Amino acid sequence: MAKESMKARQRKRESMVARFAEKRAKLKAEGNYDELQKIPRNASPVRLRNRCKITGKPRGYMRVFGVCRNQFRELASNGKIPGVTKSSW
Repeated sequence: MAKESMKARQRKRESMVARFAEKRAKLKAEGNYDELQKIPRNASPVRLRNRCKITGKPRGYMRVFGVCRNQFRELASNGKIPGVTKSSW
């Protein structure tokens, strides 16, 4: 489980990236790098980290499902993910 402060920081970055996306794109297209430097650093999409939607873990993240490997296994075992079954041979 990730700390609540880390999850909150990630949510703050996500909202800031969305808020400044249009302005960043316009400034980059113009080549106005002095004004681009004045935008907050957390507005850059590079600073985002993929995190599990349930636990907030940054490692073992599965993009297709949006959860970490541990939660994926748990959800798949309980039949909560449609189309995913435990393989056996």
